[in-house]
Amino acid sequence: MPRISVQAPRSVVMIRPHHFTPNEATAADNAFQTCPATGARETLAEAAYREATGVAAALEHAGITVQLFEDESGATPDSVFPNNWFSTHTGGHIAIYPMYSTSRRGERRNDIIETLKQIYRVQDIIDYSGLEQDGVYLEGTGAMVLDHIERVAYAARSNRSNEVALERFCTHFNFEPVVFDAVDAQGRAIYHTNVLMCIGTEFCLIGLDTIRDAARRAEIATRLADTGRAVVDLSHEQICDFAGNAMELHGRNGRILALSSRAARALRPDQLATLERSVSILPLDVPTIEMAGGSVRCMLAGIHLSPRG
Repeated sequence: MPRISVQAPRSVVMIRPHHFTPNEATAADNAFQTCPATGARETLAEAAYREATGVAAALEHAGITVQLFEDESGATPDSVFPNNWFSTHTGGHIAIYPMYSTSRRGERRNDIIETLKQIYRVQDIIDYSGLEQDGVYLEGTGAMVLDHIERVAYAARSNRSNEVALERFCTHFNFEPVVFDAVDAQGRAIYHTNVLMCIGTEFCLIGLDTIRDAARRAEIATRLADTGRAVVDLSHEQICDFAGNAMELHGRNGRILALSSRAARALRPDQLATLERSVSILPLDVPTIEMAGGSVRCMLAGIHLSPRG
């Protein structure tokens, strides 16, 4: 069995939505969102509930511990994406983040943090959410893709990723910030870094063509390769199919790569072969949830905390 990696958590937090719908308030800067047909909201909510249930069951079957919480409020349409409002870190640390859209700020839940404190060893909580009052935002591991091994935080500039907040996070949690500009095929800023980039223990998925500055693109590609990881370069089309929105986890039989079925279909055979040298591919069906502009990675908040007992 592959060794346990700090990059690949064995537990995750998931939120099962009861009133899911793509969030109209976030559509302006999230080109990955799809507008639902009129009158389809109840059907979408039921489908998203089933999809989240299926993802949790598939992860548990693979040996991943899932801390599954319910969202019955109806006031937080993006609650299925908890990785944007908090993250956990080795040594017993939790960060809570400032959110760009006011419609998403209600996703932060003290009951989830309190439950984590009961199950895992938590030493401190650093809350950056007060930065919202200053118009400063950093939407967690959506805005940042963290290399836990090399201690690097990669972040694409956007409305949801402010360099002041990033510097504060990196100072507190001992990461080096690496900031760059990334755009889609139409030249629009990509709203979250984790749709174009996924770092695993022995590989990295990244849409290098989204980084238009050639020198910066070459610098980041070299830096990733120098870690010894296999760099899998994704096209704009693959990014649109959420091929970069994946997460490495450590299951019962070793490391797995959790990603959507749509993302898995978008990967070429040679890319899959590269990934399968170090992980087993776990495709998950989330077509309804992907209408909200995020995929499997966005649904999973990795738990990098030590269990009590």
